[in-house]
Amino acid sequence: MLLNLRYVNLIITVFSLLGFGMVYPEGKQVTSNAKLRYDYAEKAQASPNNNSQLEIEKLNQEAIQQSQQKRFPEALQRLQKALDITREFGERSWEAVTFNNIGRVYQSQGQYSQALKSYQQALVIDKEIGDAVRLGKTYSNIGYLFDIQNKPELAIFFYKHCLINREKARLNPSALSLPQPDAYSITVAQTYRILAERLLKQERVAEAQRTMDLLKVEELEEYLQNVPGNQRTAKGIEIVTREKPIKQKLEQTLAQAILLGKELTTLRKISPQKRSPQQEQRIEQLVLTQQQQLEAFNKFITSPAVTAQVEQISRTARQQNLDLESLNQVRDNLARLPQKSALLYPLILKDSLELVLVTPESPPIHRTVAVTSKNLSQTIVAFRQALKNPSRNLKTPARQLYDWLIKPIENDLKLSGTQTLIYAPDDQLRYIPITALFDGKWLVERFSVNHITSASLSNLNTPNQSSLRVLAGAFTKGNYQIKVGNRQFAFAGLPFAGREVESLAEVVPETKKLLDDAFSPKVTVPQMDDYTIVHLATHAAFVMGKPEDSFILFGNGDRVNLRDVATWSLPNVDLVVLSACETGLGSSLGNGEEILGFGYQMQKTGAKAAIASLWAVDDGGTQALMSAFYATLPSGKLTKAEALRQAQISLITGDWKVSHNKSTAVSDFSHPYYWAPFILIGNGL
Repeated sequence: MLLNLRYVNLIITVFSLLGFGMVYPEGKQVTSNAKLRYDYAEKAQASPNNNSQLEIEKLNQEAIQQSQQKRFPEALQRLQKALDITREFGERSWEAVTFNNIGRVYQSQGQYSQALKSYQQALVIDKEIGDAVRLGKTYSNIGYLFDIQNKPELAIFFYKHCLINREKARLNPSALSLPQPDAYSITVAQTYRILAERLLKQERVAEAQRTMDLLKVEELEEYLQNVPGNQRTAKGIEIVTREKPIKQKLEQTLAQAILLGKELTTLRKISPQKRSPQQEQRIEQLVLTQQQQLEAFNKFITSPAVTAQVEQISRTARQQNLDLESLNQVRDNLARLPQKSALLYPLILKDSLELVLVTPESPPIHRTVAVTSKNLSQTIVAFRQALKNPSRNLKTPARQLYDWLIKPIENDLKLSGTQTLIYAPDDQLRYIPITALFDGKWLVERFSVNHITSASLSNLNTPNQSSLRVLAGAFTKGNYQIKVGNRQFAFAGLPFAGREVESLAEVVPETKKLLDDAFSPKVTVPQMDDYTIVHLATHAAFVMGKPEDSFILFGNGDRVNLRDVATWSLPNVDLVVLSACETGLGSSLGNGEEILGFGYQMQKTGAKAAIASLWAVDDGGTQALMSAFYATLPSGKLTKAEALRQAQISLITGDWKVSHNKSTAVSDFSHPYYWAPFILIGNGL
């Protein structure tokens, strides 16, 4: 495609985003990796023979900066120069990148037809070279283009193709971690979130549930990187019946364009000086034919017949008669659990909270709650602050959160007979325990709660080992200073941790104790997989930032960070307990990715589940809860999730029994500060 700069529109089109609450990026374009920066001098030194690629990168980067400054003609000139270089040196991947950026410049001016043509040129190249990652991102650009034109059905169709290609690529996770150039309107995670939002707006709840599930996998990828998919994630999302004619036409168009593109590439490898008149004529013919094919597809998808077809999609999909294999797998998982269980997905949007509930017997249930993300965040912060102070009354925010998160689905839970909530929290909801929501009773008095990272990555039905064997480590004395980035943390020994381990050993005779200096990574980690439960009565911190910033402190002062945890091999371990964790350190809450990352890393070790705390608890209260938990667990009559629930209820009611309870500084542990922070992540059986 050649750019005709005479037709560049210098008038900036200010368009209204008629969305469903999603905040789109403003002022700057978003890359797939916000930390990515290009250092051209360093690259030139490392690759002295790659000057053409460096020049293409530089021209693209400068063009985007000029576009952001509304200097559109200069931006297009640079991109045309970059395009010429890509063709001269056969840089096909960068040719696609450049076409994406040309599309973004046209899009910024409101020249949507020109933008679509450029994105399609990128699509053809990405498809030809088989780059599923960039292909998915180009589909996202096209989806976004239709979204800002208020064409939600077409936006959904192309966003889905981003998801489909991304999930295929996830089977080779190293490809997802490669640096990506700035050539895309929104991040992949934003694409998933917007797609879920658009689907929910159309009451296409089964498809939205699938998208929300895979969003959590993508969030893990953004935080940890190299998160592998599996056969369940690789299935992506279903293209529904009324979308299939568009898909068939798209695939046919791309296949034809790729055939022309391959011939075109071969001819362009011949230098212009050496081409014959016939070859020049053939190049012109191929370019024209390819453009005509893409234009024909554009006319097809905007034709009255197809427009009427896609407008029928939402009405058909609302009937929930989709044959979504992934949804059926989730339902089957739920149906085989010993307690009646339901899967709850909240999705936080700018102007609403969306709730999706999946039960074994019915189609996914969707409820919209009219609360802004700002108000929800303020209530979460107020609730968490009250939870962490046992002298404060927290029932006001606890009731409000109950009204937002549980009351809209209260009747659905009752009708389904739900006993266990399998919970996949979103964003800042990861920092609070829903067990402490209140409506006259604490939620824990009604339901067991089992957190998961993603249903697509979780096996909820693997049974436990028949007998309990515990490896218990404790940090009881000493002081350690830990520096993470520019922050300094001071950790003192936990006097009650020793008693916690002693109480555990009394209940489970097959318990091996490691205290203080003997409780080191070198001694502890190699032994873990010989036991069914690994209990670590020590400090752990899940810190916003990088996975390397979050850590578990051992009794000898050594620490293991979140990335190191993933190297552990614990396929025989049913449960890892960290009884003195802290999350949300710092002046403000993030999006909880460090908690999501911890759950996934523990899962990656092969351990079936983990118990961790959302804030550091009075260690006398921790001892009381853990003693109550282990007093119930060995019977084998209760699941881990139900045993934790019963232990928490025993602290509420005062029925907990600890032989040395008179030694505790506090005897009343009924405030949620003591029992609510402990959450179970993973397989709750």
